[in-house]
Amino acid sequence: MLRAAAPVAITALLLVAVPALVGGSSYGLRIASLTVIVATYAVAFNLLFGHTRQLFLCIGALAGGGAYGFVLLVRDLRLAPPLALAVVAVGVAAFGAFLSYVSIRRGFGVLFVGVVTLAVSIMFHNLLLGLRQYTNGETGLATRGVGFGLGNAPQEGYLVLVGVLVAALAGHQALLRSRHGLAFQALGEDELSAALSGIDVTRYKVGAAAVASGLIGLVGALYADVNGFISPSVFALGHVDIPVFVALLLGGMRTLLGPVVGAVLFSAVDEVVRPFGQLTVLTYGTLMVVLFLLFREGVVPAVQRVLLRAWARRLRARPTPPGVEGEPVAYVAAPRTVLPPEGRNTASEGGKASARDPSPR
Repeated sequence: MLRAAAPVAITALLLVAVPALVGGSSYGLRIASLTVIVATYAVAFNLLFGHTRQLFLCIGALAGGGAYGFVLLVRDLRLAPPLALAVVAVGVAAFGAFLSYVSIRRGFGVLFVGVVTLAVSIMFHNLLLGLRQYTNGETGLATRGVGFGLGNAPQEGYLVLVGVLVAALAGHQALLRSRHGLAFQALGEDELSAALSGIDVTRYKVGAAAVASGLIGLVGALYADVNGFISPSVFALGHVDIPVFVALLLGGMRTLLGPVVGAVLFSAVDEVVRPFGQLTVLTYGTLMVVLFLLFREGVVPAVQRVLLRAWARRLRARPTPPGVEGEPVAYVAAPRTVLPPEGRNTASEGGKASARDPSPR
C-alpha cells in the first residue's frame, strides 16, 4: 500500500518545494501555478480520452463555465465561495455527463465526439461574447477579491492548486486499483470487447465524463480566483485544449504521472522558446516534433521501459548460485527396499520347494 502511494507522495513533496526553489518570485509562482492547472486538466482529460476514448475538445469551455459561473454566483448572487465552488463543479459535471450520454446514445465515434465538442467550445465562446452585460465581452472580468482572495496570496493559491492536483492523482490511482480499474483498462483498449465481456459501457463512460468535467470546472473556478482576471480568450481552444492535449500525449496516456510530466515539459519548452520573438512558433513546433519523435508513447512509458531493461540486465549480471543454471548437480539415489510379491509367503514357498525336491537327503 505504501509502495503504491509513493509516486503521488513524491510528486506532492516536489511540488510543495517549488515556492522555496523559486525564492518567492511572483513570476516563478505564476508559471508554476499555470503548470499545475494544465497538469490537473490533463489528469481529467486522461480519464476522458485515455481510459474511455472520449475526445472532448471543450476543456476550455468546461473550465470557462466553472470560472464564469463561480464569479457570477459570488458577485451577483452573493453566494458563499465554498457553496459557489460546489455548485459550479456539480453543474459542469452534469453538463459533461449529458454530452457523454448523448454521444453514446447517438453512437458517435471518437472523431465525431471531437467535432461535436469542438462545436460546443465555439458556441461557448460566442455565448460569452453575446452576454456582454454579464461577462463584459472580450474585455473580460476582473476577479481579484472575488471568492477566496487567492489572487492576493500567490503562494497560498499555488498550494491550493497543488492540493487539488494531488487529490486528483490519488483519486485516479485509487480508481484504477479498485475493482473498476479493469473495466476502465478494457474500455481504453477495445470498447467493443469490453461491451461483449459484460461491462456497462454507458455507465462507465458517463461516470468518467461527469468526474472529469467536474474536476475541470472546479479548477477553472480556482483559476479565476488565483489569476484575478478572466476573458473568453483565456479559455479559447488554443490556450487550453491544445496545451492539455499535447501535455497528455507528451507525458503518456493511461499513466499516473504522465499528465504531470507532460505539463512540466510543455511549460519548460514554452519558457525556452519565449525569447525567440518572431521565431517562437517555428522553434516551438520544432522542439515538440523532436520530443514526439524521441518519445512516441510518451516520456513516462519510455522511462519505465528503460528502467525495466536496466533492471533485467542487472538481474542477468548477478552470479548464478551453483546448481541453478549451467552446472551439474550430483544426485544420490535413495536406497530402494525390495518388497516381496504381494500375498506370497516366502517361508512357505521355500518349504514347498524343498518338499518337491526329488533329490535324496
